[in-house]
Amino acid sequence: MKCRFCSNELTQQFVDLGFSPPSNAFLTLSQLNEPETFFPLKIMVCEKCFLVQIDEFAKHDEIFNGEYAYFSSFSTSWLSHVKKYTELMIERFGFNSQSQVVEIASNDGYLLQYFKERGIPALGIEPTANTAAIAKQKGIETIVDFFGVSLATRLAAEGTRADLLLGNNVLAHVPDINDFVGGLRILLNSNGVITFEFPHLLQLIDKNQLDTIYHEHFSYLSLGTVKQIFKKNGLQIFDVEEIATHGGSLRIYAKHTEDNSKQIEDAVNNLLNKEEAFGLRNIDEYNKFQIKSEKVKDDFIEFLLNAKRNGKKIAAYGAAAKGNTLLNFAGIRKDMISFVVDASPYKQNKFLPGVHIPVVNESQLKEFKPDYVVILPWNLKEEISNQLRYIRNWDGKFIVAVPEILIF
Repeated sequence: MKCRFCSNELTQQFVDLGFSPPSNAFLTLSQLNEPETFFPLKIMVCEKCFLVQIDEFAKHDEIFNGEYAYFSSFSTSWLSHVKKYTELMIERFGFNSQSQVVEIASNDGYLLQYFKERGIPALGIEPTANTAAIAKQKGIETIVDFFGVSLATRLAAEGTRADLLLGNNVLAHVPDINDFVGGLRILLNSNGVITFEFPHLLQLIDKNQLDTIYHEHFSYLSLGTVKQIFKKNGLQIFDVEEIATHGGSLRIYAKHTEDNSKQIEDAVNNLLNKEEAFGLRNIDEYNKFQIKSEKVKDDFIEFLLNAKRNGKKIAAYGAAAKGNTLLNFAGIRKDMISFVVDASPYKQNKFLPGVHIPVVNESQLKEFKPDYVVILPWNLKEEISNQLRYIRNWDGKFIVAVPEILIF
C-alpha cells in the first residue's frame, strides 16, 4: 500500500481493529440470513508526511450509495453548530445575495438551508441520492455526484465559481485526496474562501477515540499534513480554529496561494507547534495507540460482563458509525446490549452491521426500563443524557466507553 498523498510505501501500522462491515451498512430483517461482507480495519501511518490512512478495502461508491443511512438534520446540537457557522461566515467575510456558496457533501441540506434563509445563493454537491432528495425538497439546488477535478472543471466551465467553498467531515472521506483538493482550487473564486471541518488526529490519539475509525474515513488528519496537501494543490491555509465537535475537530480556512488579500493568522503556526510538541511528527507517538485501543475495548467488555452477571438490563442510544466500530471491535451482540435506540426513522427497524443488534425507536426504551443506557455517540452525551433524563425515574444510569468508562 502506498500513501494516498505522497505515494510513499507504507510499512508502519497505527492500529488494527480487526474486521468490520461498513459502519452505515444497516441490515433489514431478511438480510440477517444472508452473507455479510467484512473488511480489514487496519490503519497505517506514512512516515514521510504522517498521513494516517486505511486502504480502500470498502469502495467509495459502495459506501456512499443511494441507501446511505446518515442524515445530518437529526442532531439538534449539530444544527445549532452549523447555524452559528453560517452567521460567522456572513459576518466575517460579508457574503450576500451576490455571493455563491458551495458545500461539498451537503447531505440533506442541513447547513445550506441557513444560507438560503439569508438570501445567499447556495449549491450542494452530494453523492448519496437519498439525502440529496431531502435537500431538494427544501429548495436547495443539489448536484448528485462525487466531487473532484472532473466535476469542478465542468462547473467552472459552466460559470459556477465559489466565493465560499465548504465541507464538514468530508475531507477524511475521500480516497483520492489530491484529486479532491485539486478540485477545490479549480472551483474557488480568485478571492474566495475555503473552510473545512474534520476530526483532529491529535484529539483522536490523545483521547483514545478508536471508534472514530471506520471504513468511511479513508484518512485521519492533522493540520501539518493537510497544510502539505493543500500547498501541493495551490492552496494555502490562512487560519485555523479548534472546535469541540466530534470530540475535537479543526476548522481550517484556505485561499489560493497567490491571493494576497488575506493574511496568515498566528493561529496556524501556533497549532503546528502544538502538534509537533504533542508528537505528531514522531512515529513513536503512533506506536502507542494499539495498546490504548485494546484497553478501551477490554474495559468495556468487563463492564458489560459484570452488569450481566448482576442481572442488569442494558440498552444503547445512537446507532452511530462510531458505535458500530466499538461494538464490532469488542464483539458485543444482543446478549449484552438488547437494542439501540435512534431518532432517525431511516435506521429504525433495521439491525446494526456485523453485530446485528436491533435499532428501535425511543418508546421501547421507556417500556424496557434499562439499568444502563450506553451512549454510543459519546460526543453528544450531554445532548442525549438531557433528552433521556427520565431514565433517572427508575434509577437508570448512563455510560460511555470512550475515552474511558464513565458511569453517570
